[in-house]
Amino acid sequence: MSKFFQVDSYGEAENVNAFDEVPDSSWFTNRIGARPLAPNEVARGYCAEGPELESDPPDGSWPVDHGKDNGANPGFRVNIRGTKFLLKTDDAQAERATGAAAIAARFYYAAGWWAPCDSVVYFKKSALKLKPGLFVKANVGPARPFDQKRLDAILEQSGRRGELYRAVASRWLPGLPLGPFTYEGKRADDPSDVIAHENRRDLRGARLIAAWLNHFDSREQNSMSTWMATNPKDGTSAGYVRHWYIDLGDCFGSEWSSDAVSRSLGHAYLLDFSYILEDFATVGAIQRPWERAQRTPGATNFGYFSERDFEPELWRGEYPNPAFGRMTERDGAWATRIIARFTEPDIRAAVGVGNFTNPAHTEFLVRVLLARQRRLLARYFSKLSPLADVRVDGRRFCATDLARSTGTFPSASFRYRAQLERGTADAATVQTVAGAQGETCVELGASHVANTVSDESPERYLKLLVHNGVAPGPLVVHFYDLGAERGLRLVGIERPGS
Repeated sequence: MSKFFQVDSYGEAENVNAFDEVPDSSWFTNRIGARPLAPNEVARGYCAEGPELESDPPDGSWPVDHGKDNGANPGFRVNIRGTKFLLKTDDAQAERATGAAAIAARFYYAAGWWAPCDSVVYFKKSALKLKPGLFVKANVGPARPFDQKRLDAILEQSGRRGELYRAVASRWLPGLPLGPFTYEGKRADDPSDVIAHENRRDLRGARLIAAWLNHFDSREQNSMSTWMATNPKDGTSAGYVRHWYIDLGDCFGSEWSSDAVSRSLGHAYLLDFSYILEDFATVGAIQRPWERAQRTPGATNFGYFSERDFEPELWRGEYPNPAFGRMTERDGAWATRIIARFTEPDIRAAVGVGNFTNPAHTEFLVRVLLARQRRLLARYFSKLSPLADVRVDGRRFCATDLARSTGTFPSASFRYRAQLERGTADAATVQTVAGAQGETCVELGASHVANTVSDESPERYLKLLVHNGVAPGPLVVHFYDLGAERGLRLVGIERPGS
């Protein structure tokens, strides 16, 4: 409530380098944006960094040592030779929540955020061995026994394939759990946490991957920070705090018991003052997207998840998020450049880990995700330059136009032109060459700087402006010309709006 009445002035994100990107950190690690990922790498996600649950386990080989305390989906923990897995089952939307947790974790991890190893598993009831004397204590209410009756009730709600039960197995996070991270402020106990969270581009830009997947429950309760000791066996060892996105099972159309709320998820906050005031002023004359929302025939398990009425700029989660609310055009463009890297084979590989019984459900998710991706790209690539992967080869500058390589706009829309400013001289037009797969190159010509000129001289400064004909502003590239022998030094890029 106080934020609603507060005048909040803010600027661009603070954890951005000279190349308009987010450096690797314990919050975000460049993956699919730093190098191409094969579809099988996307499908592995964080699971590539440790063991997974075995298929068709022997009787009694999965000891149940803890019940799940809170959350929308029931579950329990198994401890197999020291490796812990939290198993969660589905709700009334058969196979959606378990599949969504595994699939969304692959997208978040491949994009660069830290997400757990969540995998869909099928197992026999006889594989479970319940530890006696277990109790669970939720946030509200007294402790309750977690006995065979409770375990049977959880399995009764689970999806089935014959005698096999379905669940999503989330491998226990490494390190010492410290609790959720916040979307504003800093951790008082972490001296490395020097940037206010609401001013981090990786947290601001996460709004768009949440919008793409409709991860509407993207709040701090669904996050976790862990202490990663350099030497896990030494309690006094140095280390760092890693920040995770967890509990992603709300993606792809999770529903509430109230149909009216389910329709609005992704379009409005649970209590959305802006829409309330607009509806009051217009006497409800404006038709809202949730009023015309429909379930897709053949995919009703995915609720109202679709590409219909998806406007990335207007997407909202259940609750106002301080970092999402500060997302600028540049933050959104950064996240879009990452989302653009997911090809159809990548998306198909990620959706495949959902292991849906009905192949039509896999095809539905692939189709909708591709359609929502196109809308994201069309919105954010039309405002700031989508040229990325900048590189210098001799006297030739090249970049990848992600808008052209993804077919976001018709090929006739692209009109390349470039200008080169040399030191204090007037700008000169230079030739651009549009190649395959979005490659765009500019020939910069021979060096005009004598070897006797000092490295600090303004004569060595070059500024290249490359327009693609779609975005109103250019990609601005800054160089230093170190001469014919030492070549060009790329020192920074900018993406002005015009």
